[in-house]
Amino acid sequence: MPVVLDGAMGTELQRRGLDTSLPLWSARALIEAPDEVVKIHQDYVTAGADVLTTNSFRTHRRSLEKAQLGEQAMRLTRLSVELARTAASMSSGAVKVAGSISPLEDCYRPDLSPNDFGREFHGIASHLADAGCDLLLVETMNNGREAEAATRAAVDTGLPVWVSLNPSNADPARLLSGESLADVAKSIESLGVAAILVNCAPPEVIESALRVLRGAVRTRIGAYSNNGLPDEQSGWRFDSDLPVREFVLHCRRLVEIGADIVGGCCGTRPEHIEALSRDLRSGDRTTEAMH
Repeated sequence: MPVVLDGAMGTELQRRGLDTSLPLWSARALIEAPDEVVKIHQDYVTAGADVLTTNSFRTHRRSLEKAQLGEQAMRLTRLSVELARTAASMSSGAVKVAGSISPLEDCYRPDLSPNDFGREFHGIASHLADAGCDLLLVETMNNGREAEAATRAAVDTGLPVWVSLNPSNADPARLLSGESLADVAKSIESLGVAAILVNCAPPEVIESALRVLRGAVRTRIGAYSNNGLPDEQSGWRFDSDLPVREFVLHCRRLVEIGADIVGGCCGTRPEHIEALSRDLRSGDRTTEAMH
């Protein structure tokens, strides 16, 4: 059985009435509503997720400085791990915690990627590792340079590393930067990662991108699609709502393509993950990608 990744945090906070306006996005809840972050993590554990993703997508200094909170970067990053660990510890199973490492700027704007980011990524990765993550998830990477720098920093911690790339809606065989998805994936694979995934695009794009991954790399692969559209003010716009049944059928197709890891990205909810877990639950779990 594939490993079941959790669903969204930021958009779930937004759905539950919390302020997720930019630039802080989901990081604001670490300051204003940490109990709600734990509750969402717990809901994903109850839903059957094998892996919880830390709420650290926007806790790096570069993002926090835009809200005059740069000095809080390490504290909030460590807190995001503590909250996820709290929820994981309440599970009767062995739920893992994946430390999220995101692009330093807008994940949909590869043109904003900074030139010198190695030191920043090493700081983020070390904070997550030191706080007690089981693995690191370098996610929503929109260009090869930044993906490679973040991956190197994550691998240097000694933890298992998953890397997830952000394919273009216009051409799923390419990243948002225009680079070949296959070429970047091969480069990332050579760094010694445990899995390569694609995420944060509509289901049909993710399915096409996963086929590219399957033909490009030998390591484990995975995917987690989104549900809706980004919004410059609130962070996310729920223009469409992916029915749970359609999400499950989509994930079945991902598994048929070869996914070893499946879950949900922006706009997906605990009920999506619960239905997915229930649908997949049979036989032994495939958990090698977490080791």
